[in-house]
Amino acid sequence: MEGDTLSSFGNGTQIDNKVVQNFQKSFVQVQNILDHNRLLINEINQNHESMVPDNLSRNVGLIRELNNNIRRVVDLYGDLSSSFTKSMESSSDGDSFTGTLLSDTKKRIRSS
Repeated sequence: MEGDTLSSFGNGTQIDNKVVQNFQKSFVQVQNILDHNRLLINEINQNHESMVPDNLSRNVGLIRELNNNIRRVVDLYGDLSSSFTKSMESSSDGDSFTGTLLSDTKKRIRSS
């Protein structure tokens, strides 16, 4: 990983900046979708309260969009989880993390 910059955490763990950027990008995507979902839910509620047939018909499409957005959020969190797991696995090889976090976790599990 020549040329990659590492960020340090307070516990001595280091992480590749590309990994941090990927996490940040995914979290921004998730937040944008959740913000949009809030607007969709507000519009769905307003349409429902109005009881206007055209508004109620429009809710069908809005609810589909909301459902698809929720699927996207689930997929993004799944990708984040996989990415984090890969980062932790590579830490035992010394690639992205120093391995401190992983070894600390194992120590805590054994001492329980």
